Amino acid sequence: MTLLAKSGTSDFQRQQLRAEIVIRAGDAYFSADVETDGPIPGPYSMLSFALVFAGSFDGERFSRPKNYDDGFYAQLAPISDDFEVEALAVNGLDRDALIESGTDPAKAMADARRWIEARSAHTNPVLVAYPLSFDWSWLYWYFVRFTGASPFKHSRCFDIKTAAAVKLGLPISDAGRKRLPAQLQPRQRHTHHAVDDAIAQAEIFANLFELEE
Repeated sequence: MTLLAKSGTSDFQRQQLRAEIVIRAGDAYFSADVETDGPIPGPYSMLSFALVFAGSFDGERFSRPKNYDDGFYAQLAPISDDFEVEALAVNGLDRDALIESGTDPAKAMADARRWIEARSAHTNPVLVAYPLSFDWSWLYWYFVRFTGASPFKHSRCFDIKTAAAVKLGLPISDAGRKRLPAQLQPRQRHTHHAVDDAIAQAEIFANLFELEE
């Protein structure tokens, strides 16, 4: 017998209990973007990443942030000697300078974890990205490698690309950012700077969440 089906519990009490469960189990969303020097973590390095608070959902109502000023950003020291020139050409980061002055990954990931936890004390933090797979793989690996665990557990994540494909009735292969309708497009340009791109994703995420069926 479940807690909600317990004998002697009225319909009103069950509704109250459901509301309490939803409130405790609500989501706090964090839009993430990473810039790297290669395709996979470990052999290659994450050189920078940004996290932006992207809103919350209590099971009934989505709350969009008033702005996207609440964010976390770090540039990291590389963890290996390997890199791809093409990746550096995309993000424009100075890898040699980061070898000398980049933040130690252990400190950066511990600081990021504390920042996330401070903003999701009564909710569950969920990682948001567009697409999710690349950013998730890097951040999950770095959090586990340098802090022992991810604040997003092993699966608290939301792929904006998949959600867009489902909501717009598109094949996943046609759900790239450039194909989004005007009402979903962000004000922030995509620049390959982690902060800019995390904000752009957060705006798309909120626009999609609020899109009328």
